[in-house]
Amino acid sequence: MDIQGKKKLGLVLSGGGIKAAAFHIGVCLALKEKGFQFAGGTKEVVRQKYPDGSPLTFRVYVGSSAGAFLSAILAGGYEPESLINAFQLGSGETPTYDKSDLRFLKPIRYSNIFAVNGRRILSLLPDALRRRSLVAGGLEAIVKNGFKLNGLFTTKGLERYLRKEALIDNEFSRLGVELYVVATQLNHTRKAIFGPFAESSKTTSTKFINYSSISDAVACSTALPPVFAPYGVKTPEDKELFYYDGEIRETLSAHVAADHGCDLVISSYSVQPYHYTPEIGSLHTYGVPVIINQALYQVIEQKISKHIEWNSNLKQLYKALDRHFRDQNIDESQREKVLEIVRQKLNFRPDVDYIHIHPRPQDYEMFFVDHFSLNPKILERIVRIGFKSTLNVLRRYDI
Repeated sequence: MDIQGKKKLGLVLSGGGIKAAAFHIGVCLALKEKGFQFAGGTKEVVRQKYPDGSPLTFRVYVGSSAGAFLSAILAGGYEPESLINAFQLGSGETPTYDKSDLRFLKPIRYSNIFAVNGRRILSLLPDALRRRSLVAGGLEAIVKNGFKLNGLFTTKGLERYLRKEALIDNEFSRLGVELYVVATQLNHTRKAIFGPFAESSKTTSTKFINYSSISDAVACSTALPPVFAPYGVKTPEDKELFYYDGEIRETLSAHVAADHGCDLVISSYSVQPYHYTPEIGSLHTYGVPVIINQALYQVIEQKISKHIEWNSNLKQLYKALDRHFRDQNIDESQREKVLEIVRQKLNFRPDVDYIHIHPRPQDYEMFFVDHFSLNPKILERIVRIGFKSTLNVLRRYDI
């Protein structure tokens, strides 16, 4: 794979809570170390800082759930280090990065992430558990103690943070890069993709939306039930439609980047089922919540693996078909006609290459860590896992 020769790069970030965001940040730091750049900001800023032809530069971002939040931050012109500082400042820690050219991002606190869905619901929780959830990062601590979180929180805090504290411009069309946010339509079977489309449209399986703000789109994508209530967006006809987590319909939306012209798509996802290790032992000794978590991870990982396997098999089939036609000296026009049919029917682009980054099975800490913890030490370890996982994958390529 000639990565240096790729013309349009896309970064796809999946969901998984704060834990996934920390993993993605580690991935981005490793990519920066290998020479990749993250273009972002308004059209004027991108033209000035990242002129056309800049090598190894991401210009397309696709995000679901937590990955949608991070994608919006990167597309808005912030570096991964700015986000690390924001998490650290929100936890009362001293920021790691102090560069004069680094754009400042306001601190991210629990109040930005967990906006209470009505004071009446919060009053049902004992004070001791509420305090514990903030200290331990334990939204999961509440779940594991038997509470049913049926829309206890909303994503209005994240929407407000992006709109008021982070994004200079909150319109997809004003960005100098392409940002696509993936969600799921609540009262339908459609996947929803928010982005800089010329006009809104829909198919039987997908709704393409151009009238939402970036912050509203991210609020839709990060609304994971039963933790977060579905988020509503008004149509131009003043009808409110509700959306929630972007990974319910599709766990990894790498095709969105390819569909919009990318010839190199780098995907980061944090889901890795636990593999037995002597240090940890068998999960059957850890109780029902951990076993359920393993089951969910196995389902998600299987969906991702099948998607990756499908793309790989399709590429091999296409190459084999092309090679067979050449070996048989089939007329070039006839060969191209058949291959064009294959490309159209299967929505396949032979020039697109994919790189998938995820934790190694040996990184069992990724499995056990709370999805919503803002504990600085925990986040630092996850960032390191993302960093090392990326370097481990990139060793296979000449970068």
